[in-house]
Amino acid sequence: MAIGSRCKQLLFGNPLNPFNPSILRHASLVAFLAWIGLGADGLSSSCYGPEEAFIALGTHTHFALYIAIATAITVFVISLGYNQVIELFPSGGGGYKVATQLLGPYVGLVSGAALIVDYVLTIAVSTASSMDAFFSMLPKTALGYKLFAEVFIIFLLITLNMRGMKESIKVLMPIFLGFVFVHFSLIVYGIIAHRHGIWPIIPQTLQQTNNMIALVGWLPFLGLVVHAYSLGSGTYTGLEAVSNNVNRLREPRVETGKWAMFYMATSLSFTAGGIILLYLLWTPHALVGQTLNAVVFHSILGDSHFGKITLLITLLLEAGLLFVAANTGFLAGPSVLANMAIDGWMPNRFRHLSTRLVVQNGLILFGLSALAILVWCQGEVALLVVLYSINVFITFSLSLLGLSVFWITHRSSASPNWGWRFLFSLSAFFIAASILVITLFTKLQSGGWLTVTITCAVVALCLMIKRHYKNVAKKLAELDTQLKQPITEEPVQPLVPDPHLPTAGILVGKSLGVGMHTLLCVLRMFPHHFKNLVFIGAGTVDVQSFSGHNALEKMRHEVNTTLDYFVKYCRQYGIPAEAYSGFGTDTVEELNSLAEKVGENYPNCIFFSSKLVFKHDNWITRFLHNETPNTLQRQLHLQGKELVIIPMRI
Repeated sequence: MAIGSRCKQLLFGNPLNPFNPSILRHASLVAFLAWIGLGADGLSSSCYGPEEAFIALGTHTHFALYIAIATAITVFVISLGYNQVIELFPSGGGGYKVATQLLGPYVGLVSGAALIVDYVLTIAVSTASSMDAFFSMLPKTALGYKLFAEVFIIFLLITLNMRGMKESIKVLMPIFLGFVFVHFSLIVYGIIAHRHGIWPIIPQTLQQTNNMIALVGWLPFLGLVVHAYSLGSGTYTGLEAVSNNVNRLREPRVETGKWAMFYMATSLSFTAGGIILLYLLWTPHALVGQTLNAVVFHSILGDSHFGKITLLITLLLEAGLLFVAANTGFLAGPSVLANMAIDGWMPNRFRHLSTRLVVQNGLILFGLSALAILVWCQGEVALLVVLYSINVFITFSLSLLGLSVFWITHRSSASPNWGWRFLFSLSAFFIAASILVITLFTKLQSGGWLTVTITCAVVALCLMIKRHYKNVAKKLAELDTQLKQPITEEPVQPLVPDPHLPTAGILVGKSLGVGMHTLLCVLRMFPHHFKNLVFIGAGTVDVQSFSGHNALEKMRHEVNTTLDYFVKYCRQYGIPAEAYSGFGTDTVEELNSLAEKVGENYPNCIFFSSKLVFKHDNWITRFLHNETPNTLQRQLHLQGKELVIIPMRI
């Protein structure tokens, strides 16, 4: 094995066989692991979401009680809404599929684009917050190295996720569980230690509310509370991650997804609400270079030797959990990208799987995009949170609106309690839409415009990609209709190929018309020269075909049916022919392996393949289509074989 291959295997792990009957179970997540891998994003937002809301209240800190109650309620409302998404779309896709199938493909495009930008910002925000928590324990002189540490974290997460979803979660599990145990304990201890201040909170809050309303009126009071509440809206990000990855959960998927959502909602509402309550009881003041969580936990633990060690562990776990939360963007983001690629909004390469059965191209794209955002804003969490919390509520709002439409349009065939579900979905939609409008209004000029601009740019790019794929699909459909030849129903006695005679190996893809074009060109250019015809086809295991055993078998059947058509066509004209098929995650590797096998059996074989040449061969065309024939040509040439490329303009 070459040194490069050994290093790759050591770094990313051994290749996995997608056709292994136990591989789906091996790669799937139980509810507990889904909570850790997909719930870390939501739980980690308690490290910065409550702080942003509390600071926004200024001197009116008692109003944080309203924020704590509203936060806990909102978490459960959104979670229950996404439980319905899991029920209706057990194949995954989450907010993107809900909007696409219930509100239309273009609304789904907006939801998908918002999710893509949101998950890039998830990685950026979580990484920056992680390093903020970590550098809170270091001297201020070390802050100059924070951005370099963030870049290192991104590359580390890319490498870790290349090994697989389940593997990355298991590595990060001790950090997540440590955070849950320590923070739950500190919240309970902090409340008990300051229990004498709990009961006066409610009357004091009501008194301050009455005083402010009497002084300035209802609208300014509501404006202050709602503004603070909207700034803390980053707390709810990540709640949609489970619905995006239902297809990666252990059977029964719906039940597993609901349990994962319950764990997420309970842990997040307790942690976020509890931390806001600690702010109220311990009244921390922001210090330069330290998070508000670091200040309040320092107040709770004191300056004893034990307290300092516990604080150090707590802050390390906060930094670690934010590190785990950044990983959620790598787990959930490529899945959304892959679903959009299946629908033609994104390049096909983003639906392909690596040898470890992960969306490798998506991982790289999300990592590099997060790096660009981090470098642009120099890792400033306050700016990133402004950019972050807008898009998630676009998806929340569209998903809940889609559910409302579903229950009202399917009321005749739905369950008897469809009315309650409709009212709940509609109420949740108004809550999410209100937060979205307020967040846009309050954050647009302070940096939110950039998120809107980037999301619109992603939508525009997707429209260009979709138009290109539609044009190509239309041309290929016309070609299939024109070149498809009839197959006789009468049984034909197959002629046995002579391996020593000249043989043409013809690469056949998904398009029957392209394959027939290659065959007819070979017969026309070399009349009566080739005595045998060998058809070669490779089936690619991508996100769609890897969704279950039936999908894999369907892909296999389609490839073999296409090859069988060409073999029957040649045999009915007295030409000896046979077919070779292969299946895997790397099309070029499979074709190369098949070509090598054919070359061993037919020493005088020359390979042929059509290459589509597009009339508008611009940058986007080159980006959308892999140069498989050219890549294969280089590999075959190294083995002393010859591949003839037949240009085909469409």
